[in-house]
Amino acid sequence: MLTAIGLALIAANSPAAAYYRLLHHANLHFRIGALILEGPLVFWINEGLMVFFFLLVGLEIKRQSIEGPLARPKSAALSVFAAIGGMAVPALIYILLNLQDAIAIRGWAIPMATDIVLALGILSLLGDRIPANLRIFLTAFAIFDDIGSVIVIGAFYGGEIDIALLLVSCLVTTGLFLMNRFDIRRLRYYGMIGFALWALMLESGLTASLAGIVIAFSIPMRPSGDALSSPLRELERRLHPWVILAIIPVFAFFNSGISMETLPAHALAGGAVSGIVLGLFLGKQIGIFAATWLAVRSGLAELPEGISWIQIYGVAVLGGIGFTMSLFVASLAFGGGTIAAPAKFAILAASGASAIIGFAVLYFSSSRRHST
Repeated sequence: MLTAIGLALIAANSPAAAYYRLLHHANLHFRIGALILEGPLVFWINEGLMVFFFLLVGLEIKRQSIEGPLARPKSAALSVFAAIGGMAVPALIYILLNLQDAIAIRGWAIPMATDIVLALGILSLLGDRIPANLRIFLTAFAIFDDIGSVIVIGAFYGGEIDIALLLVSCLVTTGLFLMNRFDIRRLRYYGMIGFALWALMLESGLTASLAGIVIAFSIPMRPSGDALSSPLRELERRLHPWVILAIIPVFAFFNSGISMETLPAHALAGGAVSGIVLGLFLGKQIGIFAATWLAVRSGLAELPEGISWIQIYGVAVLGGIGFTMSLFVASLAFGGGTIAAPAKFAILAASGASAIIGFAVLYFSSSRRHST
């Protein structure tokens, strides 16, 4: 992902910039009978390839809610409070800074998201210095964060809704869950029906990539007979390397190529940039840490064994890494408008600061515990 970001920034600010823009906006169209789907390459990446990212997120949410930390009430409660605080405070900061700007206010959900892949990647650099319960806590609240982000995207960032196609989408969704109910386990059937759902959502005005979440929740979790693996586990195992090593880097390459020529000083001083930077870097850590502390102090949740409050704070700072989902929301909120490039720059800056500071807090706190 970091390599993809670096290559995109080089491509957008070098003699290759014209070729990068040409590839970025290359128009593609697909025809299936009377149905014609058309749009630039970046559109197909964001609305097509990213469906597999959301599919993987949905599979993990379902698995964790059945047999992981999300299945334990006290653990789930702490993560829910952390996610709510981590979404509400950044959104509030952004809204307060952009109330008077009718265009910038559309980006209010950008600082709400935590990039679970990058956050866990940074945490994994600390190895066994970090207790397993801290990884579970980060994973759990990031998953609830993803659920919240998915709901917000579906509710606020779709286009004009075609009611007839929306009703057909609901019927197709019902079909997917009936397949689960009748224990149909062949993944290719879910793939075919899932493709139809994606196409219907795309044409109906909804954010089509969210079809991945719906498909994921319909995949059977229980193994069949003597089988060692369930369809859900098998699909998650197959998808994971493709999503992490291919789809997300491709998404990063096409969405983080910011030309410095499009970043005038007045744009960087705008409310959208301030809202994103302060929301992600300060709002996230304040919201996650404060909500966690209140939940534990009130007795509604309990602090996992072996975790200190300084480590909770370090993870709260890592929660400000909002890369993938934040860029996705920015592309929905601003499209190719004048605020888009400054907003993406703000996401990269705030996510980078959160990664560095969060890593430093966790490194020095774990070093002190080891020396003790």
